[in-house]
This record gives sequence, C-alpha cells and structure tokens, in this order.
Amino acid sequence: MSDVTTEFVEGFGGAKLAVHRTGDTGARPLVLLHGLFSSAEVNWIKFGNAKILADAGFDVIMPDLRAHGQSDGPHDPAAYPADVLVRDLKAVIDAHGLSDYDLGGFSLGSRTAVRGVLAGLAPRRLVLGGMGLTGLSGWARRSAHFVDAIDRFGSIERGDKAFVAQAFMKTMKIDRVAARLLLGSVDDTSPGAIAQVTMPTLCVSGADDHDNGSAPELAAALPDGTYVETPGNHMSSVTFKDMGRAIAAFLV
Repeated sequence: MSDVTTEFVEGFGGAKLAVHRTGDTGARPLVLLHGLFSSAEVNWIKFGNAKILADAGFDVIMPDLRAHGQSDGPHDPAAYPADVLVRDLKAVIDAHGLSDYDLGGFSLGSRTAVRGVLAGLAPRRLVLGGMGLTGLSGWARRSAHFVDAIDRFGSIERGDKAFVAQAFMKTMKIDRVAARLLLGSVDDTSPGAIAQVTMPTLCVSGADDHDNGSAPELAAALPDGTYVETPGNHMSSVTFKDMGRAIAAFLV
C-alpha cells in the first residue's frame, strides 16, 4: 500500500480543499467523508481504517470538509450556501474524473453523502457510518446542539451535554466562526426522501452510538439497506478497525 498523499482541489467559490489519498491509484475509487469537527486524518487514517480499505484493493480518497482539517474555512457567509458540502463533494469527484466509484461517510459525512445522492450523485455502493434515520430527518435539532456548544465555548463545564463537543473542538483547533457558518448550510433530509437512495447501502454504527438515532431503523427504511454493528460509541467507533473491516466486507 502506498503512503497517504495530500493534494488540493478547488471547491465552491474557490475554497481550497485538502484531499488525502492512499492505496493504488489504479484501484477502485472510494470517497470517504469525515464527521463534524473531525478530519480525514482523525476519522479514517489515524486508527488504521483507511489502510484496511487500501489493502482491500481501494483507491481511498478522503477530503477534509471546508472549515475542517487542512481545507479552507472562509468567514464570508456567502461561502456557505445550502448544501455547500455537496457542491464541494461534486468538485472533488469531478477533479478526480470519477464516474464508477463508491461513496461513504461518517456522521456529517454520512449526511453529506445522502444529500449528494439526492442531488444526483450515483455511487455504485454507499456507506453511512454513525447515522440513524432521525439523524437525517432531525438535523435541525442536532445542529442547534453544536451551535450552542460554539456559542458557549470556553464556559461549558463537565457534566453539561455540550462538554464533549467543546472538548473535541479544542482538540481539533476548530475555527468556530467557519464551523458555525457551515452548520447553517446543512438541512434536514425527510424520511420520504430516503426512498430515493436506491443503491446498496451499508449502515455501520457503534453498538453504543445513539447520537444520530437508530442505524438499524435507517437500514430498514432504505430500499437496499444493510446494518452492521461495530464496537464503540459516536466518538470511539472510528478508533476500532472493525469499522474498516465492515466497510471492506460490504464493498468487496
């Protein structure tokens, strides 16, 4: 397996997007999107899941979402129209000339992948990590939780429901102005719209991950959904190699 390389492509409005890549560039492309306040490094690379997928025969393409990782986080509200992450995802796919590929995400990355499919993307197979049905349809409530954590940043004490989000933002050195703007660009996805996601879809989630609702419920609502349980909660499930193995088994 090759090492991880990083390149930059132009996203919506000219924003510079970091794209990390590992595996054989002649292999089957797999685009993976990370979660909120995270990065491709933390979600996919650091704990070995990207390596598992590269070793399984995939060209693993992992962008940092805008306002995350090494990608730009502009402070201009005009840089965050509705579904801007979908526009960026399309830019990454176009920049790599992908037509036959698989697509996956975790948490916010899963939401973005679903929104991308509803906007016309057609991956062969789809992977939704750390996501349940209410996590898609009830995003406004979930988003409000994170906006609250941003607005009260630095004053949230242990035991507060926003404490974990504050701690993760500190660890990841999140640009809170950009992150808050980004949160406003993501919308709910109705349960009815899920019927339009017709490709085979894996819903993989930690056994103790209930942050975004029920992953089995999401799998049941999809026309061709499969649920696989792995260890961990919403924060820890990406640290277990079981997630990479489950994705590889589904895609190969």
